[in-house]
Amino acid sequence: MERYDLVYRLYDEYDTETLREYQEFVDIFPAVDSRAALEHWQDATEELEVRKDEIRSAFATGETFAEVAARANRDQAFTALDLQTKYGRAVNVLVLDVDETLRSAGGTDNEIPRETLHVLTEFHDAGVPIVICTGQTLENVKGFAIQGLGSEIVHSGTLSIVYEAGTGVFTPGHGADTKQLLYEDLDAEIRDVFDDVRSRTLPEAPERLRRGCHLQGNEFNVTMKPNYETGSANAREVIDEALVYLIDLLADAVGSVRESSADGNGEGVVDGETIEDWTRAFYAAQDPEIRGVLEGEGAYPDLGPDAVPDALADVLERIDVAYYEADAAEIGSLELNKVVGVERALDVLGVEDPFALVMGDSKSDLRVMRWIDDRDAGIAAAPEHASQDTLEHVLETDELVFDQGKSVDVLRTVYALNQLARLE
Repeated sequence: MERYDLVYRLYDEYDTETLREYQEFVDIFPAVDSRAALEHWQDATEELEVRKDEIRSAFATGETFAEVAARANRDQAFTALDLQTKYGRAVNVLVLDVDETLRSAGGTDNEIPRETLHVLTEFHDAGVPIVICTGQTLENVKGFAIQGLGSEIVHSGTLSIVYEAGTGVFTPGHGADTKQLLYEDLDAEIRDVFDDVRSRTLPEAPERLRRGCHLQGNEFNVTMKPNYETGSANAREVIDEALVYLIDLLADAVGSVRESSADGNGEGVVDGETIEDWTRAFYAAQDPEIRGVLEGEGAYPDLGPDAVPDALADVLERIDVAYYEADAAEIGSLELNKVVGVERALDVLGVEDPFALVMGDSKSDLRVMRWIDDRDAGIAAAPEHASQDTLEHVLETDELVFDQGKSVDVLRTVYALNQLARLE
């Protein structure tokens, strides 16, 4: 209990709130040419050091407690202490989703807040590798990563990008391992299905979908995004329609590929049921959200998963259909997911014994959270608006739930955890 007593003393006896205000001002003060502004920044820096010195001189491990008080509020510090007591380890790698996690369209103008970016640079400076793990394209992620974190960090050799939810991994500074196209390891049948779907998605789409959606510029996955504001009623309506369309297009592509294979055959109509019916039934059984959309669109076949022919199910079990309400409808490979991408990224980064902070909001992020939980290899955090299953997992583990647009709160907690872990 001695450490808890020291943290109580820290927050009871010192004005840590003002200390944090000085620290945040000094950290994210914008670059300006004003002499008066620079003098104000210098005055704040000097006052910050005076206040830290008071703590440094009052505790045997004063440098650590000064850093904790300057970065974390009382609740965050005690949460960090609880995590340190429970796990006895520091976090040695960050695995971070982007959309609706690091940034949120609803609360931060869809930009990663400056205070979040600064804390990430603090982790980088402390030698903690960063894995950006997202469904976005590589070019999009590289763009905002360089803009937000700077080219030096992105190309430092300690940052990796798992893109398109695990179809590729980009880790600058690692020679032949810098870019790994994991989808090239899939067999020809699955690659042919994706090629078929991708080539037909927009050309064969109904006029409403061609007007209301665009195809994300992926290397492998097929992702339809709305031409409306994410989360809006129009986006929800068009993505629901796009989901049904993609499922049916996938069904036709699987049938065509199997018909053209040397030892396969396509499924036609059996007792009035078509390959589209079976494919809809298969994915409805996989995901209640997909079933709900199919029912709402009048496209639910009311078939049980047992009705799906085994030969078709064998192929569909390797292909993921994902639905993100009012945001995206996507077809990806279940053999290539964020877990596979993260494993490869950790291998390239040389993280042999990971204890990760995994932050995310979706079912694809949940797979990574469960993966680290099964291996006692980290902790998970999610925003309050995360998918239900993701939120339940986080609440059942360490309850690291943060407000929309406030991922920095968890990052500060983990920063404090790492500081406290140094005292062991």
